[in-house]
Amino acid sequence: MGSPDFIVNLRKKIGHEPLWLPGVRGVVFDDDGRVLLGERSDTGGWALITGILEPGEEPGPGLVREIFEETAVVARIEHLLGVASVGPVTFPNGDVCDFLNVEFICRHVSGTARVNDDESLAVGWFAIDELPPLRPGHLACIQRALAFAGEPHFER
Repeated sequence: MGSPDFIVNLRKKIGHEPLWLPGVRGVVFDDDGRVLLGERSDTGGWALITGILEPGEEPGPGLVREIFEETAVVARIEHLLGVASVGPVTFPNGDVCDFLNVEFICRHVSGTARVNDDESLAVGWFAIDELPPLRPGHLACIQRALAFAGEPHFER
């Protein structure tokens, strides 16, 4: 899959210069309390399921789309977890992005987790006490989801 066409077209004009992009990130739980993670093909690291919204796309449906596209899991949004600025992120190809991430707590509805596109090397469900190494922002997002008491997180 890679970058959406609108980003590919922008990159032709601006090269690797920083882009400000709308992103989504989901903490997807199954009925056993495990978290859905993907091993990213671009960095090789394990991560929550994330994505870039298409122009005009709503964050909730965009995340549900990303979860299915990447993992074959059908999920539903349960709560808005927070909104966060993430970055700058420099990708292996040199592209630089900052993301305005809308984060959600999600619940598994159906589907068996598997690699469903070229963005992941592996996907799977992980118990909270058996998480693989994660970037600090992804681990913090999981911790916020576990402690969620109804109020979305954002910098004040």
